[in-house]
Amino acid sequence: MGMTLAEKILAQSAGVQHVTEGDVLEAKVDLAMSHENAALVINQFMDIYQGTDLKPNVWDPDRIAIVFDHRVPAESSKTATNQKKVRGFVEQQGIKKFHDVRGDRGGICHQILPEFGYVHPGQLVVGTDSHTTTHGALGALAFGIGATEMASVWALGTLRVEVPKSIFVNIYGHCPPGIYAKDIILNLIGKISSQGANFRVLEFHGEAIDAMSTSGRMTLCNMAVEAGATAGMVQGDKETVNYLIGHAGLESIDVDFPMADYDAVYTERIDINASTLSPQIAVPHAVDHVCPIHDVEGIRIDQVVIGSCTNGRIDDLAVAAHTMRNRHVAKNVRVLVFPASWKIYREAMDRGYLDALTNAGAVIMNPGCGCCLGVHQGALADGETALSTTNRNFKGRMGNPNAEVYLCSPAVAAASALKGYITDPRNN
Repeated sequence: MGMTLAEKILAQSAGVQHVTEGDVLEAKVDLAMSHENAALVINQFMDIYQGTDLKPNVWDPDRIAIVFDHRVPAESSKTATNQKKVRGFVEQQGIKKFHDVRGDRGGICHQILPEFGYVHPGQLVVGTDSHTTTHGALGALAFGIGATEMASVWALGTLRVEVPKSIFVNIYGHCPPGIYAKDIILNLIGKISSQGANFRVLEFHGEAIDAMSTSGRMTLCNMAVEAGATAGMVQGDKETVNYLIGHAGLESIDVDFPMADYDAVYTERIDINASTLSPQIAVPHAVDHVCPIHDVEGIRIDQVVIGSCTNGRIDDLAVAAHTMRNRHVAKNVRVLVFPASWKIYREAMDRGYLDALTNAGAVIMNPGCGCCLGVHQGALADGETALSTTNRNFKGRMGNPNAEVYLCSPAVAAASALKGYITDPRNN
């Protein structure tokens, strides 16, 4: 019996020849990531050594990445103090993959890891953030874990894992104009619900995936968790190699990475014809409340958010800039743009995207999570409606339970910002 991509990676990580769903393994971790919540992980890590004569040293400082992104710059003395604590720990432990609040290395953790070449196909990647699934776009098995589990990983370098089942997702056809990876993943979540992939891995295949950029694949895998999935994955291929060499700046990469077997066993197969999709919208207050745009077109909006770890890459900003160039944001609409990293910010500036956006009336924010999590930058007022390219629209997600959030692609967000209401970008 063959193995799925996730099974292949877990077998490799555990040093065994074959695994099957339900097996429990002690797997070696290739990369462990945290953001500001590293302060909590540090507390748990130190507790492990309390009452012992052992020195609290991490298992491998070169395999730990810490990125400040959720509250940057610090919005409170509590956040600033926690960040200071993490800086001290990083210095003490010799952790080099540290990304502070800096214009040369900063950004959102799920963008920084691939951008700096930290994630490779075949790796086992864990992070104290649910959207760690993003890194499955590069052929890694990547998922979120809690602070206590991460403390154990920091100490031992291993993680006890139950091998999950996998769902084969076939995205065939080609995306027509105005349709993007965000529309595909929203459509999938709407089909199977927010619990449809619980304790499963979504393994993406098909001609639409083969033709998709790494950026688009990251959007798919980022939101796999919104269907309840443990991970989202795309097999490493020529596009992955080109990204890691051309964008992440690696000199070379081992192309002998794991691939799913032709006779691998999947718990389910889902087919989506990308060529028939229309722009998709997730309506309040659940990510799986998805409908085609014509069902909600015309709904008035107060704030548009473009960016985040889901849709803050250079191609996303290019779509928004092209749509808004030489035009103006509608009266009484605020547009906040969050590039996913400072590298993307600078590239967007060099290409004239930021000029196009600001001339239209958008405000360019510093790279970071911003208002997505509802604790920093861009809060909504009572009764307001936001249209956002982020990944969650739960009640109160953007900080105000008396506001509403709709989710969409950058194309929909930009076109709607110009009109002041939800607008189909194909008619813009």
